[in-house]
Amino acid sequence: MSQLDLLNIVHRPRRLRRTAALRNLVQENTLTVNDLVFPLFVMPGTNNVEEVSSMPGSFRFTIDRAVEECKELYDLGIQGIDLFGIPEQKTEDGSEAYNDNGILQQAIRAIKAAVPELCIMTDVALDPFTPFGHDGLVRDGIILNDETVEVLQKMAVSHAEAGADFVSPSDMMDGRIGAIREALDESDHSDVGILSYAAKYASSFYGPFRDALHSAPQFGDKTTYQMNPANTEEAMKEVELDIIEGADIVMVKPGLAYLDIVWRTKERFDVPVAIYHVSGEYAMVKAAAANGWIDEERVMMESLLCMKRAGADIIFTYYAKEAAKRLR
Repeated sequence: MSQLDLLNIVHRPRRLRRTAALRNLVQENTLTVNDLVFPLFVMPGTNNVEEVSSMPGSFRFTIDRAVEECKELYDLGIQGIDLFGIPEQKTEDGSEAYNDNGILQQAIRAIKAAVPELCIMTDVALDPFTPFGHDGLVRDGIILNDETVEVLQKMAVSHAEAGADFVSPSDMMDGRIGAIREALDESDHSDVGILSYAAKYASSFYGPFRDALHSAPQFGDKTTYQMNPANTEEAMKEVELDIIEGADIVMVKPGLAYLDIVWRTKERFDVPVAIYHVSGEYAMVKAAAANGWIDEERVMMESLLCMKRAGADIIFTYYAKEAAKRLR
């Protein structure tokens, strides 16, 4: 008997795939509802819900309706939300971002009062709060770094004072994690964590999100501060710097197209790693499913499981609610 024949007899991997019970017993990675964070859009007004046209099944909520949504999410076992706000007005100085009575600050207080055990994370960036649609302040067509960081400090502190558990700077300005950590500590909010969008790429997958927040750039693009999709080592540098500056959790964004970055981050750094299953990825699945080309539920679950397999500890996804129902 040849060595090849012997190997074919001894090594038969299909033995472990023969039944569902066997497949479940040897499964290497498991997705649970505890892995999921739901991005939530809040808007001015009362008793209103609007579907985002480019994100079927995803909605903007007035604060009262967002509270009801959060109760349902928590009942499904979802432990965290990431809050994004549409302000009453946009100003060039971005001051509405740190208004104590702003849209996000009101939402944090209302949700925390109704669902105190829910982990509230808040987006810290200026793109919804200025007329320019950029993540920082703008002067003469230039996105300003240090001036923006000063505003982000105020924004993060205002979220903490409203009751946020974590602030999530998504702006990609240099030095903002250390500055925000310092501002939180000096304002007696040392318990408030920072989830840093550490490796955020200048991706084409963000279009529907900008539609949801009315925050598309009004000139140029975001390539002077978000990362080049071609780069890997740069991402490792960004992650390392944010950890040194005080990030408790680091984020890779987008998701499926950047699983290699998630893997590299998890292998190299001993911190929790989050991934954002972004709006364009979500919308593509929705569009293909609407045309009958794919099984939406199976693609949803496979996509989320692959993110977990790549090393993600936390998954931000617009599918969190549907996935939680499926997992339960």
